[in-house]
Amino acid sequence: MVGKTWRGAVVGASTLLGKELAEELSGATDVLWDITLLDAEDAGGTITAAGDEALVIQTIAADSFVGIDVVFFAGDGATALQFWKAAHAAGAAIVDLTGALEGRPHVQVRSPLVPGGVVPDLSTVAEVSAQPAAIMLALATARLRKTGIERIAATVLQPASALGNAGVEEVHQQTVSLLSFKPLQKDIYDAQVAFNLLASLGSVAKANLDQTRDTIRRHIEVLSGKDSADLVALQLLQAPVFHGYTASVFVEMSQQIDEKTVRTLLVEGQPQFLEDESPSNEIAAGKGEVFLRVTAADSKKGSAFWLWMAADNLRLSARNAAACAVELLQLRPVSGVQ
Repeated sequence: MVGKTWRGAVVGASTLLGKELAEELSGATDVLWDITLLDAEDAGGTITAAGDEALVIQTIAADSFVGIDVVFFAGDGATALQFWKAAHAAGAAIVDLTGALEGRPHVQVRSPLVPGGVVPDLSTVAEVSAQPAAIMLALATARLRKTGIERIAATVLQPASALGNAGVEEVHQQTVSLLSFKPLQKDIYDAQVAFNLLASLGSVAKANLDQTRDTIRRHIEVLSGKDSADLVALQLLQAPVFHGYTASVFVEMSQQIDEKTVRTLLVEGQPQFLEDESPSNEIAAGKGEVFLRVTAADSKKGSAFWLWMAADNLRLSARNAAACAVELLQLRPVSGVQ
């Protein structure tokens, strides 16, 4: 698709995810993007970087989408719900990174990074970019199910940036307060997250781990099929880290298989997986791939393995959203429908 320049608008450009998405689009090699950055009034006029280019964030309005090919909603769900119909009416394809449009007619949850799944057609008005932890786990199940999976048990560690700027800021403030013996700020998590691991948040937290876990499970089913998703036992923990999902995954195969074969099944022909001796948040930072280590489990059956996975949740989400946009753009030359 290189040769034609497509116009993209990033709504929520001042957010962590919006900034990452602008970086991803500006560095794309398969598509040439002319990017417009949009956000709420209090962010309007702010100068930000997108690759090597400095761009001014414009205040979003109902007429902001005229002439735009793809609108990416990367801020809060309320803004996506407020403006997505205006974007659709202006003829733009829509990629939703907030999840707010999930379940609406002709809206699909998608990850082109994971092989298989229902592809968009001419009736698709928007794609919801799949949850990054779901992409990580669906990539593994999609590869391993070819040989046969008995069961999967995954413990996923969620970073503060999953809750955006506010989540990162609160963990930072809690860290400073604990080291200074001061009271903790708990507006977002309603719990101590700094120097702590949590299986649930406070009753008035701005997020709910059980709901996020259900979203991950639902997206795994969409991406890799119900049979594969039913094999996955999933636990989600809030981790005291700023960026990057990690996951400890126990896999039991339905037949005898060695470690080398499992490693080959996962990595060979799958550029989204990168092997590493010790995957971590720090190694994955700024990269769109999933880092993976495979080790044999201490099992007499000889068919059980541990996967340790790490991915930059912001960059993985941005890369997936960009791939969703390409899917939608590929419909246009065929359909002629804007």
